[in-house]
Amino acid sequence: MRLILMGPPGAGKGTQAKKICKNLRIPHISTGDLFMKNIEKATPLGLQVQSMIHEGLLVPDHLVVAMVKERLQEADAKEGFLLDGFPRTLHQGEVLMALLEELAKPLDQVFFIDVPLENILTRMVGRRVCRKCGASYHERFHPPKIQGQCDLCGHALVERKDDGEASVKRRLQVYEEETKPLVGFFTEKGLIKVIDGEGSIDTVTEEILQTLEQKV
Repeated sequence: MRLILMGPPGAGKGTQAKKICKNLRIPHISTGDLFMKNIEKATPLGLQVQSMIHEGLLVPDHLVVAMVKERLQEADAKEGFLLDGFPRTLHQGEVLMALLEELAKPLDQVFFIDVPLENILTRMVGRRVCRKCGASYHERFHPPKIQGQCDLCGHALVERKDDGEASVKRRLQVYEEETKPLVGFFTEKGLIKVIDGEGSIDTVTEEILQTLEQKV
């Protein structure tokens, strides 16, 4: 299966991506991970990305697409993949469709996890992450057993830099302006399946997997 997972910040895309990929045995491909791996390996693309990130610049589409193209041609993506965090704009969507046509790897489905924006702020403000192991918590919805301390390793929990209220509002504005139009783009191609993101984690996963079972 060749899939894309979309949704606003805080919709739970990362959590769902891990569960879906484990179930389907396909790689979870996120642009953030691609950036980190290329930077760590000091690849030519990674060195360019690192320079731009250090200067506070946005990574241009052609570099992102080049990384995605390389990743999609690796052996583990032969039978399928799940893209998370890409595409983010209409232009990236158009380039991706052309790339997949070039690689003869057409998309099977695009899932849009729909969560009302007024609920996103509540979800994201209050999120905490373990500084040591990366485990995620929420002060209201998924609190640790001991306030401020990770259940798994006992280290301190911190707020992510981009989870402050002002930062979240900026991210939601960018999402509405740049990423949300992709829903219409993929709808016109008959690829979108809207998933109610207000359900439990397991409920959302089950709906996604049931949709895919019907396509087999």
